[in-house]
Amino acid sequence: MVQCIVAIFLCWPDFLFVATFCMISSQLTIPLTNVDLNRAGVPLLEIVSEPDMRTAIEAAEYAAELQRLVRYLGVSNGNMQEGSLRCDVNISIRPIGQLEFGTKVEIKNLNSFSSVSRAIDFEISRQVLLHTQGQANQIVQETRLWEEGAQKTVTMRKKEGLADYRYFPEPDLPGVTISEEYINGIRNCLPELPEMKRRRYEKLGLSMQDVLFLANDINVAAFFDATIGTGADVKLAANWIMGDIAAYMKNEKLSITDIKLTPKELGELIASIKGGTISGKIGKEILFELMAKGGTVEGLIKEKDLVQIVDPAEIEKIVDKVLAANPKQLEQFRGGKTKLQGFFAGQIMKETKGKANPGLLNKILLEKLNAKS
Repeated sequence: MVQCIVAIFLCWPDFLFVATFCMISSQLTIPLTNVDLNRAGVPLLEIVSEPDMRTAIEAAEYAAELQRLVRYLGVSNGNMQEGSLRCDVNISIRPIGQLEFGTKVEIKNLNSFSSVSRAIDFEISRQVLLHTQGQANQIVQETRLWEEGAQKTVTMRKKEGLADYRYFPEPDLPGVTISEEYINGIRNCLPELPEMKRRRYEKLGLSMQDVLFLANDINVAAFFDATIGTGADVKLAANWIMGDIAAYMKNEKLSITDIKLTPKELGELIASIKGGTISGKIGKEILFELMAKGGTVEGLIKEKDLVQIVDPAEIEKIVDKVLAANPKQLEQFRGGKTKLQGFFAGQIMKETKGKANPGLLNKILLEKLNAKS
């Protein structure tokens, strides 16, 4: 069995600032033993699961979903690498048919969900090996550390039994009674949570890959919702966000809240391409400028004279010009080298600076190429 213990430090920046200031002041001016107060006054939420998980993937996804929840609720940034969210796991194995749980081993120093998964897999293998070698008695209740470099767990300290933890009651901490009415009030004012959002996106006709990408990050989800709120095509909006926008953010090491592009302008860009005002190729060029510098789709189209050429007569004139300038290639095409159609299309696009309507261009070009000389 695998049991997860997730500790979440709630985001209270004022407390963190004051505590850090006190710590620095003591280091600089008072020659006393330092006490690290960097979490003084910061609320801690600890969630302990039932011991009912059976795989490393299940445990890692459980912790990841908790991270998504706290981010959606705004109670913590949930960053494991910063210690805002920490995850310990308890692992025990038992032979098939045995009802009692085996000896529990705790693993600490897990600073990513992938390390949670790898540590669990390693520890399960370690304990199984001891069982198969007849050394099950060497599995003792202890805390082990996950060593990322060595990809293994090592003993940190032996643990005492539950009766030896020596908990003492604290008379200055009164009991807190939470009424059902209070709980229902909180429940009724919750925002749309990750699971609800995933179901809604599924109903929009998106694939599971799209759903998970868009819903797992609250800021990406908000951007997507705002984009389709402009009337943008759902699938096209998802494709742009998951494709070119995601690639740009990865290359520039930015989040979606950092880019200059707004949902309104993405919706306008999609509408301009779908309506034939600009081509998809031009749309990509505009997109990258919008992400880097901001602005409006309409303004950039006018400024750069990017309106798509959809007049058949104008395109035909350019096709004739390109064919006349490349007689050798035209002869080769008519001799059977049909792949040269791409060459001619590229030359026409170059001549029109990418503004020719691709569908219309290819139709007219093919007619001209196949025409009898």
